[in-house]
Parts: sequence; C-alpha cells; structure tokens
Amino acid sequence: MSSLYLREDLDDVVAGARLSLTGAEAKHAATVNRTRPGESVLIGNGRGLVATGEVIVATNTELTIDVEAVERVPRPSPQVTLVQALAKGDRDELAVQAATELGVDRVVPWAAARSVSRWEGQKVAKGRDRWATIVREAAKQSIRAWTPEVTELATSKQVAALSAGSRLLVLEPGATTPLTTVEPDGRDLVLVVGPEGGIAPQELDLFREAGAEAVRLGDTVLRTSTAGPAALAVLNAALGRW
Repeated sequence: MSSLYLREDLDDVVAGARLSLTGAEAKHAATVNRTRPGESVLIGNGRGLVATGEVIVATNTELTIDVEAVERVPRPSPQVTLVQALAKGDRDELAVQAATELGVDRVVPWAAARSVSRWEGQKVAKGRDRWATIVREAAKQSIRAWTPEVTELATSKQVAALSAGSRLLVLEPGATTPLTTVEPDGRDLVLVVGPEGGIAPQELDLFREAGAEAVRLGDTVLRTSTAGPAALAVLNAALGRW
C-alpha cells in the first residue's frame, strides 16, 4: 500500500512534473517508513489535492517523485463535525485519532462542565496543537485527501451556537432516540460527545434550547474515547460514505 505524505504549501502540480518534500516529512519517509527509490507514494496538501508518483530520491533531507497522476478530491458533503469534550488521560486524544481515521471533517475541543482535564493559559494553545498533530498523522495513516480542521477550544455556549445551519446531535445514554434511526437531511452534522462524567443537565438544556437532538448508542454506556468513533461509524453508513 502506498504511503501519503503532506506538503501543506502545495497549491498545484501536474502529471509529468517532479515534486519534492524536505524537512521532517522527508526524514519520516526515509527513516520510519523506509521509503526507497522505485516505490510509488502519494503527496498531498491536505486540501483535496493528491499527487501519485514513483520515488526518485529518498534521503533524510529529500523525497522526490515523478508525478504520474493528480487527483483533486472534492470536500465531503455534508460535513461531519465532532465536538469532543476534554477528558482525563489520553481518552480524548484516542477519540480524536479514531474519529479522524473514520472520516470526521472537523474537530472541536470542548471545555465541558464535567471535564476533569482543563486547558488553561498556555495549555490552550498547546492542547490544540497536540490535537492538530494527532489529526494530521491520523489523516496521513488513513490516506485522506482532506485533513480535518481542529478549531479553538469551545465553551458550551459556543457549541450550542453550532446548531445555526447544522444539525446538532448530542450523544446521551438516557435519550429515547437511537442514532441508527436518524436520517440525514442534507444539513451538516455536529456530533457532541461529553466527558467521563457525562454532559451536565444545564448543558443538555442549553443544547435542547438551541434545537439539538439527543440520541443514544444502544443500551450500554460507552467511554468518551469510544462513543464518538462508534457514532461516526453509524453516521458513515447513514450518509453512504461506507
């Protein structure tokens, strides 16, 4: 299977051209993936452009291919956003990684009322950067033409505001509507996943007032690291992505 490498400053390329990577991506290709001349790899920009070609140079400082084909993949529609509450340990990071592999289009870090983990001060930028790195690497691993956006840390009010123009689905074990019965209606989807202690009653009220729909996954309670990816699998089937 071909490997995907990212060059975010790439705006355009045509078949027959030579395309190079330098820096960390080139070093990763040579030392971690053991990429060698003669192999076929992909180089994309994370915004739908993907070039395929044979490797001509593969060193710690340079990866160069002869471009054989160029694909421009449209942005998926409708978009699916995961609002993931901050969680202790690495549970939120595991959720974000799996969600990216499963095709989520945007990730919103959420400072929920019951989040044990907190991003404050310098941790806000550091935490977002950490999630963005996880998303980038997961997008490469799963060979995705579009790298999901990781937004700034959101408050509960900002999450509720996402209902404007989108369909807000809140995972809640006590809900009566199974997620499997939700039929897409063309609107972008926003999936909200709470922290370990669940979504606080005042937050549920806030989301309902904004027009959110409470949905559940089966009769058991999943960890916050599992709930989002499981729900995304259901939505992928409903949207015809799978």
